[in-house]
Amino acid sequence: MEPLQIYGRLKERFGDRVLETVEKKPDPFVVIEPQALVDVSRYLRDDPELAMDCLSNESGVDYKDRVEVVYHVFSYRHRHGAVLKVRLPREKPRVATVESIWNSANWMEREIFDLMGVTFDGHSDLRRILMPEDWPGHPLRKDFVEPPEYHGISTVRESPIVRLDQLKKK
Repeated sequence: MEPLQIYGRLKERFGDRVLETVEKKPDPFVVIEPQALVDVSRYLRDDPELAMDCLSNESGVDYKDRVEVVYHVFSYRHRHGAVLKVRLPREKPRVATVESIWNSANWMEREIFDLMGVTFDGHSDLRRILMPEDWPGHPLRKDFVEPPEYHGISTVRESPIVRLDQLKKK
């Protein structure tokens, strides 16, 4: 089944909870209400004609006016896939976890929480996965300002790039 057919089925089933379908190539996607995420995800997994048994990627994207969580799902049985997006407010972004639907969400959601600051309600172990527990802020957010030091250790890095004018002097 083609992605746009899948998105049509979602629109039929979930109506206004499917906010937008974008036919952008190479990956068309559908934007859904954050509150509909678990229901839509469960439907994609459990409907025999869809059988989306794999969450292959989940990522966070920071825009000036919002944060998005993007879900790439795939059916090994039918060899088709879909891309779902939820749009969240920049301040205190939160959405339900899909960990109970696709186990692979566990670590991906921890990474998004750690680096982007998205809270996944109902997650079994939502804690930092890359940064220390007491690290200030979320490093992949556009508004992140790195502290000059962490526990007395400088975070300033010297650039390994050598400029052309420096090479001519040697």
